[in-house]
Amino acid sequence: MQLFATSSFAPPPSLRLRRDRAERILNGLRAAVVFLLTASALMYAPHLSRELNTANVLVLGPTLVWTVAQYLIWYRREELPDWLSSINPVVDVTAVTAIIGGYAVAQSGVLALRSPIFLMYFVVLAGRPVASSVRKAAFISALAWVEYAVLLVWLWATHRVPLVVNPIDAVATARVTPLDEGAKLVLLGVFGIVSTYATYWVEHLVREASKESAERQRVVTRLVQAELDTLKLQLNPHFIFNALNSAMALIATDPPAAERMVSELSDFLRLVLSTSSEQEVPLERELGLLDRYVAIQRVRFQDRLTVNCNIEDGVRAALVPSLLLQPLVENAIRHGISPRAGAGYVQVCARKAGDKLVLTVLDNGVGVRARRSRERSRGTGLGLTNTRTRLIHLYGEGHEFESGPRDEGGYAVHISIPFRLGRLSPARNGAPTEQQLAAVGQS
Repeated sequence: MQLFATSSFAPPPSLRLRRDRAERILNGLRAAVVFLLTASALMYAPHLSRELNTANVLVLGPTLVWTVAQYLIWYRREELPDWLSSINPVVDVTAVTAIIGGYAVAQSGVLALRSPIFLMYFVVLAGRPVASSVRKAAFISALAWVEYAVLLVWLWATHRVPLVVNPIDAVATARVTPLDEGAKLVLLGVFGIVSTYATYWVEHLVREASKESAERQRVVTRLVQAELDTLKLQLNPHFIFNALNSAMALIATDPPAAERMVSELSDFLRLVLSTSSEQEVPLERELGLLDRYVAIQRVRFQDRLTVNCNIEDGVRAALVPSLLLQPLVENAIRHGISPRAGAGYVQVCARKAGDKLVLTVLDNGVGVRARRSRERSRGTGLGLTNTRTRLIHLYGEGHEFESGPRDEGGYAVHISIPFRLGRLSPARNGAPTEQQLAAVGQS
């Protein structure tokens, strides 16, 4: 029962593709064998009787037409019809039986049974493990055994084969012994069982390999997801620490400003929590988080900070990693704008370039040397490092990440990721509209 249990389940795609490829190869071998047999029949035709030539034509002709027709009708498809793996071996087994029977009728039963064409049964069964399911292999094995057994019974019943019990006498008198033919049936039955078990074993191995591969993929996916979640969780306390430090610095000098900063921080954290379970969100929602963050920083920097958002039409619904822009803008403000004596600006750009979404965050801060010195002294730089790592996990080689100094002064980060549209949601819970973002950037 276990031998046939696996066939009740749908085969994995890998097994189906292997069987399709094997069936194409077997059909090529079938075509080669039929062409060789046809060529041999043509070479021997002048020396054979009319009846034998007729038997060859009646069997080899339809088999050759059927083999060639498969190439013309189905071989341009990505996958062959599933029923071909059942019909082809039935045709092959029946053709072998027919040609043995045809030789017996046209010439001699002894000639037919001693013909090496009997070995073609084993050739057909040998291809079952790589091209058929267990049930199909068992059916073809049984069909070959039954057809040959019926052929023997018919030949003996019609007295087309003279019998002799002694195998030595059978060779000397050009007769057939039941012992030899019984041995052929035993060998054919054993080979059929081996072929069926080999089919089961191949199917079992492919299923186990497919199951293990799927399990490994699930484990890898969970590990990557856990690492991505860890990277995101690192950003939240990093930002909260910086924001609370800024609020504490304002308590003594400007309590109302500190109160506004804590209020804006509360709104920001509420929006962050709403996207905590998502790795990718529409760009619109990222801009909403960025709006809240800019509002927090403006409490501290007042007129010293200007943030401009230049968003191309049609890209607001594009999917981006959640918490992508805020760490980059925070990095620009903390390490580029904050050390400046005067006012500074940060510009965020988003545009579509072919099948890519290109994001740019640039500033006119203190420059790369002062920036690196400041990052080393304070142990920061987490925003750029985490962003780069998350992009590698999410997009692999499908992304580009570049950061470095600008010729005009300051620093720039350029990111390119695959352009994929998400679903835009209406402005809610304080999420900004385009007019609100423009107003924040220009204020």
